[in-house]
Amino acid sequence: MHELFFSPAAERYFKKLKNKQLREKFRNALKDIHENPYAGQPKRDDLTGVYGYDFYYGGTNYEIAYASYEIDGRKVVVLLAGTRENFYEELKRIYKK
Repeated sequence: MHELFFSPAAERYFKKLKNKQLREKFRNALKDIHENPYAGQPKRDDLTGVYGYDFYYGGTNYEIAYASYEIDGRKVVVLLAGTRENFYEELKRIYKK
């Protein structure tokens, strides 16, 4: 299994989640990623190296963007989580740092 780490942006998003069912959906998604970091879809072009895991809840598409590293053990860094709206613009801004 891989060790999970969270970016400050991802931590803020998860702390703000109030809906218990949505929080559970995110937990299940993170569990899938924790067990298999290649469960998501690999991104291309300027997001090469980033994977995206998505699911639907309440008619809304939610995304988790993460990167997997095999350096010093196996680690997964959750970069960003949220709704699909403006998700990739925000991800590109964060990922370039």
